[in-house]
Amino acid sequence: MSRRSKSDSRALWIAAVPMFLLALSCLYPFYFALNNALKDNRGYILDRFGLVNDPTFANFITAWSRARFDEYFMNSFTVTVGAVLALLLISSLAGFALAVLRFPYRKLVFVVILASLMIPVQVVLVPFYQTILALDLLNTRTGLILSYTAFFLPFSVYLMTAFYSALPRELVEAARVDGARFIHVWWFIMLPMGRPALLTLAILNTLYCWNDVLISLLVLQDERTLMVGITALRGEYTTNVPLLSAAIVLAAAPIVILYVLFQRKIVAGIATGAVKG
Repeated sequence: MSRRSKSDSRALWIAAVPMFLLALSCLYPFYFALNNALKDNRGYILDRFGLVNDPTFANFITAWSRARFDEYFMNSFTVTVGAVLALLLISSLAGFALAVLRFPYRKLVFVVILASLMIPVQVVLVPFYQTILALDLLNTRTGLILSYTAFFLPFSVYLMTAFYSALPRELVEAARVDGARFIHVWWFIMLPMGRPALLTLAILNTLYCWNDVLISLLVLQDERTLMVGITALRGEYTTNVPLLSAAIVLAAAPIVILYVLFQRKIVAGIATGAVKG
């Protein structure tokens, strides 16, 4: 037993070293951005990779006020919250219907949804833009919310269908025997039991919507979201790297805080969906 425990411990250490290096490679870009955001332009030019000696918050103030990041932040916040709520509602209803109800061509509908996951966004940009123009949704937050909902809905429906399919069907049958309608079964049984998957789905879709550039750039051309505003800070010939770094930190901070607060629930939700799916 002692030899086996030693071999297991040695295997854990062997696996821990590359994982530690991988974690460092993921943390270094954020450290680089934060370190340079606290420098002025002269300090960055003199020492790009060294630790900041005289930290200043002027870049954050400039990015938030003069670079209109307060407007960009509200645009991103509004469309992200609207799209995530729409995705949770529609995917939960669709997942319940595909997992519980028995209707013609149910499996075909699910296969079509899975197949849509394989279509890159770039392939449908032209018809997508024509549809936005035809519906008069260009330069509107509503148009961007509907766009995010349409593009991210297939994965959301797939995840909720896989989760609901693994729940005991006896719960639905017992509720139906007691006289509950399907909408009541969804609201009082499926939604409470699906909280882990819904929370995971909410956080993943928040990441997708918040970090998007391409779809936002097409739909909101007069206004900008936060990520599009960051790209606009890059100059054609020169770039104020400390100002750009401050903007990156401001944009990444809400997502980092969200992940730190809910990291255990995210991992638990993903693991639950993987096991039950």
